[in-house]
Amino acid sequence: MPPHLQRHTTRHGKTAWYVRVKRGPLVRIRGEFGSPEFMAQYEAAIAGEHAVRKSSTAKSGCLRWLWARYRESAAWEKLSPATRRQRENILRPILEKGGDQAFVAVKRKNIEESLDARRKTPCQARNFLDAMKGLFRWAKKNEHIKTDPTEGVENPERKKSKGFPPWTEGDVAAYQQKYPLGTCERVWLDMILYTGPRRGDVFRLGRQHVRSQIESRTGMEVRLIVFHTEKGGEMMEVAIPILPILQATLDAGPCGDLTFIVGKSGKPFGRKESFGNAFSAAARKAGIKKSAHGVRKIAATTAADNGATEHQLMAIFGWRTTAMAERYTREANRRRLARSAAHMLERTPEQPIRVLPDDSVRLPAQKR
Repeated sequence: MPPHLQRHTTRHGKTAWYVRVKRGPLVRIRGEFGSPEFMAQYEAAIAGEHAVRKSSTAKSGCLRWLWARYRESAAWEKLSPATRRQRENILRPILEKGGDQAFVAVKRKNIEESLDARRKTPCQARNFLDAMKGLFRWAKKNEHIKTDPTEGVENPERKKSKGFPPWTEGDVAAYQQKYPLGTCERVWLDMILYTGPRRGDVFRLGRQHVRSQIESRTGMEVRLIVFHTEKGGEMMEVAIPILPILQATLDAGPCGDLTFIVGKSGKPFGRKESFGNAFSAAARKAGIKKSAHGVRKIAATTAADNGATEHQLMAIFGWRTTAMAERYTREANRRRLARSAAHMLERTPEQPIRVLPDDSVRLPAQKR
């Protein structure tokens, strides 16, 4: 059972789920157990989002009051649990320091000064500005302010980077040698490698997500992992067949009752960050200084190399647009073209050399 989750039986004989962190209040979790809505509420309760409700004590017109109103809005509910948790963490120190000041007193120069104070950490600066824009755009739309202090403020430029380094076939072989079948670390790797979910999805997948389906073409039963993934505020359903190689890993386990992925204690990970840290630590012990996201990249590369189309990649990896899929298919096509054309570089030692007039470049003479 996930950490801090409690199962209660009501006086009507129905099951009710609650989260209680240490000696904090019991927080009711509604919805079907294991569903995306259930897990979203669970993560929010673990993050303590229910506790930051100071609207009754916050003075009307102050920044703390505005933040409380924003958190009660539909705009806030549309954000993913991870984004809400991130923005809670950003606003917490701001509210502790200046939560009682009037929010109409916040000007553009204040936002820009705060961005400048975070100039050495561009990613944190961008997250800060995103949080401020979300708050003040909502405030202006609902006529709490006339002027949005974030309007016209630009995000710091992103550092040019290829992102998380992808795993190589050598990395996969080294990891699998370190963690054979029957280890929880092997389940971690193979769940990503052979289904391709994001870190925030894969750690919560379990038997409740498995569906059986009869394939119309062959009449054979196919078992799939079906779940919903969220990106950019849009929910998408992903259905991935359980490949025989993955089924062998799951049969060897260890797996939990609610999630395939469990920690050393046999319990599920409560948060995606906990799983990501544990996975990276396991990879380092195998000599690989890369993350779980890099496994997702090699999975996408493998699918593209095996001929997956852009829309097939989108269906597997939960991408909303073709931009990311095009990158993988483009690179796969380039590799296939290079392999098919490599023989054109061959020449025999006896093949004469043609010298250009300026004597700067020498090329093999053309055969006739």
